[in-house]
Amino acid sequence: MKDLLSLKDVNKEFVLSVIEKAIDMKQNPDNYRTALKDKTLLMIFEKPSLRTRVSFEVGMTQMGGHAIYYDVSTSPLGRKETIEDTAKTSERYVEIIMARLNHFSDCKALAENAKIPVIDALSDMNHPCQILCDLQTIKEKFGKLNGLTLAYVGDSENNVTYSLMHGCAHVGINVRVGCPNDPEHKPKQEIVEEAKLIAAQNGSTIEVFHNAADAVKDADVVYTDSWMSYHIPVDQMEVRKQKLMPYQVTSALMQLAKPTAVFMNCLPAMRGLEQTAEVVDGPQSIVFDQAENRLHVQKAIMLKLLGMF
Repeated sequence: MKDLLSLKDVNKEFVLSVIEKAIDMKQNPDNYRTALKDKTLLMIFEKPSLRTRVSFEVGMTQMGGHAIYYDVSTSPLGRKETIEDTAKTSERYVEIIMARLNHFSDCKALAENAKIPVIDALSDMNHPCQILCDLQTIKEKFGKLNGLTLAYVGDSENNVTYSLMHGCAHVGINVRVGCPNDPEHKPKQEIVEEAKLIAAQNGSTIEVFHNAADAVKDADVVYTDSWMSYHIPVDQMEVRKQKLMPYQVTSALMQLAKPTAVFMNCLPAMRGLEQTAEVVDGPQSIVFDQAENRLHVQKAIMLKLLGMF
């Protein structure tokens, strides 16, 4: 497999091998100090980021390589230069590309026109790196993946929900989505069906509920994400708050999950919106473990795509 664009397109073996490599790299960093010596990563950013940029750049440095930050807002990309030409030029300079773009179609075009690996570091439909690090974090906390249940609540027509359904389905985690019953906030049915097919092969289930309590009951993991994604206009905040407040993760909602349940949010988190402060800052929260594992998983992804294991 040359690229990592969507977790729909990988298999169980790919997911598990990346997770195991990330855990080993976290535990034994000295074994990888020169793994990407003299290699260069091009990082193309159309959407802003803290965790994505820092983790990829630090990851390359820790493995002896180099990373270049390329800001689309100050480049000719999409205006004077096509995505296709950008891919064909960049492959002459660097060994691997990661792109954090508005549209998955642009990530796909990069991959189709570059002979080197391309990583979708976030687009409108996918967030594969985030979900692989989430799975690493869950594995570290529970010692397993298969048979667990993850409840995702809140705005669910987004890249995190889609990649969670695909990624969890590969490793046998049951997914329950809790969201309003309208097209603006519920996952696209075709993606739900894709995830169900993968889940059926691995003994797990994908379900969509329109009540937060039904989704969270007896869950091992409770997960939420921002109600105000980058593409949502600020003037829509009050309307969205009214619609989504029944899906806010509170201490009362967490009590419906298993006593051993953990809380996850891929960050950034807005206290008082998708979750309360007492949840995200509380003892069940593992959000900063997730954030740390972005570093280790993204190092493992680069090694995997470059054929290093």
